Amino acid sequence: MPIIKILPHAELCPQGASITVAPGTSVCEALLENNIAIEHACDMSAACTTCHVIVREGFNSLNEMDETEEDLLDRAWGLEPNSRLSCQAIVAGKDLVIDIPKYTINHARENH
Repeated sequence: MPIIKILPHAELCPQGASITVAPGTSVCEALLENNIAIEHACDMSAACTTCHVIVREGFNSLNEMDETEEDLLDRAWGLEPNSRLSCQAIVAGKDLVIDIPKYTINHARENH
């Protein structure tokens, strides 16, 4: 099974982490299932950008982005060419390295 390596994030994952994920799982679901409380204000319905991640390794192994995700990413803080909405990025068979940006556009964080 693939492994997602999460780079250190001051609030969500200070030491970084490595988690094993079943193929077909979204990156967001994998993080939440492993107690990494990434924001997901729209409950993973691809209606916001709070679950934005930057895929440092393994980007091409993920499913293709649809037009909705591409349009939403234009609003994400810290957008990079290898950015994805973690709720839409589906893990395949390869390992990933992801970086969770320091900020989101969510001004009032919910207790998810």
